[in-house]
Amino acid sequence: MRTKCVVVLMAMAVLGLSCIVCTPVALGQAVYGSVLGTVTDPQGAAVAGAKVTVINQRKGTQDTATTNADGNYSVTHLVPDSYTVRVEAAGFKVSEQKDVVVQADAGARVDLQFQVGGATETVEVTAEAPQLKTDRADVAVTFNDRAVVEVPILNRNFTELQLLAPGSQKIVGWSHAATENPQQGYQIFSQGQHFSGTAYELDGTDNQDPILGIIVVNPNLDAVTETKFSTQGYDAEFGKAVAGIVTAQTKSGSNDVHGSGFWFRRTDATQAKDPFTQWDARPGVKASPIPPGRWQQFGASIGGPVIKNKLFFFGDYQGTRQSNGVANQLTIPTPTVVSTCNPATNATSATPGFCDLSEYLTAGITGGGQAYDPSTGSTTGNGGARTPFGPGGNCTGNCIPISKISAQAGAILALFPAPTTSGVLNNFFASGPGPFKQDSFDTRIDYAASS
Repeated sequence: MRTKCVVVLMAMAVLGLSCIVCTPVALGQAVYGSVLGTVTDPQGAAVAGAKVTVINQRKGTQDTATTNADGNYSVTHLVPDSYTVRVEAAGFKVSEQKDVVVQADAGARVDLQFQVGGATETVEVTAEAPQLKTDRADVAVTFNDRAVVEVPILNRNFTELQLLAPGSQKIVGWSHAATENPQQGYQIFSQGQHFSGTAYELDGTDNQDPILGIIVVNPNLDAVTETKFSTQGYDAEFGKAVAGIVTAQTKSGSNDVHGSGFWFRRTDATQAKDPFTQWDARPGVKASPIPPGRWQQFGASIGGPVIKNKLFFFGDYQGTRQSNGVANQLTIPTPTVVSTCNPATNATSATPGFCDLSEYLTAGITGGGQAYDPSTGSTTGNGGARTPFGPGGNCTGNCIPISKISAQAGAILALFPAPTTSGVLNNFFASGPGPFKQDSFDTRIDYAASS
């Protein structure tokens, strides 16, 4: 039995290994692009058996294919980049086309025609890419690395690129809390659908929070080589999306070392005062100054070869330091309340023995501003109505016996600052910064395996 079990286990191991080695990996096509086309002779007839070589111009890596009986070829699983397509066949000059841009989840069509001649001669074809897509039916907007970096985006927030696609609308007046959304992704409606209906992919990996429906990794713009927003007709592999798909690809290294650095900064020095909360021309009224605010974002990226034409690396870092200035108009206890409602100071106040809330009866508060004794009446209505606090001692009305105020409540009242304006409501202007700190990095390794 032991021998049989060993044989069975070995067979299972061999079968699993053969599946790993022989089965093509079903990676999401959103990561890669392809080159396809037709090869013909000088008379326009299809050329079968021609060798097609697709060369990455930055990496020097090569992928090959052979045309079929109809002269058609297709080279898939290409990392987005610029390529040279070369075609060779006996009795014809070599034909090639350079600077073929391959984008993720898209096919670049390159049709080449041979000329009669020796194989040592090369004909370079210069032609614009066809404007009509024939290999897929999706409707999409694509931004290359230059557009991603140079389009003016507030706070360099990657998710704002989605607003440049037709049918996109940012939610105003609501957003996830900072604890739920530390990456600061925006909630955007697309094609009239809820924001959670937009799927996010980063290098072919699901990049969407399954509960909140927002982006998880909000990538550094300097690390993105291209992004694509598909709104209609996208592939079945994106079945969960109902509003659209945002796919992004990170940069890859090349045979040359390249890098970048950046630093952006904004401060309150160039901000204007809020005329409603930070400016008051009334005599003796203290207005709130402009709250201090500062936003800084800095970082760098670098990529290059580990093994030329074979193994490449790319990495980047981005730091964000933010101090948001905030100004608020608030309602705080008046000096009368602070002095009379604190058991420690009530004896020397204007209304000894009572907490004086009479100011609130004439402040225009909805419901009248009347305070009621919580020890009377009943919340179920069976005990009758609760008793309002009336006058007492020197207090003209809304007077709470100081014995009902705890020492802890009085100590909290003593911590309130003095109002900055007169009145009972909206009597305090406050401003200050809210800090935010974020550090992020990405690393990527690309290896070109042989066929």
